[in-house]
Amino acid sequence: MTAFKYLPATPLKKKTIVITGATSGIGRATALEFARYGAKLVLAARQKDILDEMVDLCDRLGGKAIAVVIDVTEPQAMAQLAKDACLFGGSLDVWVNVAGIGALGEFTTIPIEVHNQVIKTNLLGYINGAHAAMTHFKKQKRGILINLNSVGGFVALPYSVSYTASKFGLRGYSEALRAELYDCPGIHICDVFPGFVDTPGPSHAANYTGKLLKPAPPVVPTYRVAHTVVSLAQHPRNSVTLGSAAYVARFGQMVSPSLTRWATAQFMKLYLKNAEPAAVTNGSVFEPTRQHNQISGGYSSKKMSNKKVVRAAGIASIIAVTLYVIKKLN
Repeated sequence: MTAFKYLPATPLKKKTIVITGATSGIGRATALEFARYGAKLVLAARQKDILDEMVDLCDRLGGKAIAVVIDVTEPQAMAQLAKDACLFGGSLDVWVNVAGIGALGEFTTIPIEVHNQVIKTNLLGYINGAHAAMTHFKKQKRGILINLNSVGGFVALPYSVSYTASKFGLRGYSEALRAELYDCPGIHICDVFPGFVDTPGPSHAANYTGKLLKPAPPVVPTYRVAHTVVSLAQHPRNSVTLGSAAYVARFGQMVSPSLTRWATAQFMKLYLKNAEPAAVTNGSVFEPTRQHNQISGGYSSKKMSNKKVVRAAGIASIIAVTLYVIKKLN
């Protein structure tokens, strides 16, 4: 521990914060939450009209915001975004990587260019952001990088090969960068690993399953993820896992990867067999859909009650522990 870590946190209203993917879901909720604290916000995404709307909302809540239209897959544009943030706020204090996309379907039915774009957005986009931010963090000797990952960074999701690859890659890039910055106590790398979140993400995903996509309950409320990000901007931690399902999945992966892999495959097969039909689409992989830019995906109303969540998590934990014991005895 160093003396630096005992210094009181700088008030959020004095911080300049970059948020990618700021027009919907977690990014939108996070921007509005920071605005309530009076933060200086640089909101980045691909849709200018929605970004302008977000700037107005953030300003009304007490923040001070600007919009930057950007594609996170372009390194030079991300470097310029960091410079714009410094010019706007006088420093670059927090960078939040949120922008991401998904693609669901059997591996070979999804066009290879879609797989490539998912990796470019979800993994290289985050690396582009980190590279841009770190240049300024090192000069300042301080800064907080927050990466929105997923439980998919620990547990492989069948029918989501490129998405899973990007999330596993995100976890590796964060771990490597964190180790590299071991002697820089003022710079923090924070990872957030939620389970399924109540966002419009399924409506934006490329869908080659022919079935309507919905997250499995219990979903994590979007505001809870946003609160976590704001908390990390004040009191950084290496890693935060959100949601009972995420904890159970991570524990199952630790105890028996093969069983967890089999269970997730069976779950997906059963879901796809019974789900409603839907049209094949590339979603927002290449261009924004210009729809569903709200915070919530509307799935919270379908989630289980708190008692059922606790009961389900408890049963799953008992099963996981039993399997672990059986494994040890064999």
